[in-house]
Amino acid sequence: MLRQLRPALAMIVLMTILLGLAYPFAMTGLAEVVFPSQAQGSLIEKDGKVIGSALIGQAFTSDRYFHGRPSATTGPDPADATKTVAAPYNAVNSMGSNLGPTSKALIDRVKGDADKLKAENPGAPVPMDLVTTSGSGLDPHITPEAAYFQVPRVAKARNLPEDAVKQLVAANVEGRLFGILGEPRVNVLALNLALDGAKVQ
Repeated sequence: MLRQLRPALAMIVLMTILLGLAYPFAMTGLAEVVFPSQAQGSLIEKDGKVIGSALIGQAFTSDRYFHGRPSATTGPDPADATKTVAAPYNAVNSMGSNLGPTSKALIDRVKGDADKLKAENPGAPVPMDLVTTSGSGLDPHITPEAAYFQVPRVAKARNLPEDAVKQLVAANVEGRLFGILGEPRVNVLALNLALDGAKVQ
């Protein structure tokens, strides 16, 4: 029996060393060399301080900034650890809302968001991504249409000409990957950083 167990145990030890240690360390090292920024989480710095990641959205609420998609992520309730509360863009708890199309809570939330957006930009159709959450709840991008929709509010809050803000949006639209994959998009954090650094302030 020991003769049968020895090869099995040797194979377990060998595969653990190869696939559990050597391979992950090799891939991590290769990623650090070939894609250093991505391997470190695509972090974005301002004045030498990390302020976010290009891969995870943030909850901008001021009228002076462009807003991202709503986020359905949650976190533990500080008052009661057995419950959860809304915690937008909580990367520890990536998730969608799991609310169905007949959910009153979902309908009320979308209607409230849509009404608020219509009030800030009357007459313009509300872009879908400004009232719907993504599957992960962490999406850092919005459509160009959603960015342009917010231009009047941002321009008014910063006392800037709308055309100047539109040009800033246009400069921050990312095209399709390799020209064919995905859709044009705008990274909200990158756009807001460009807005803060714009000479037109």
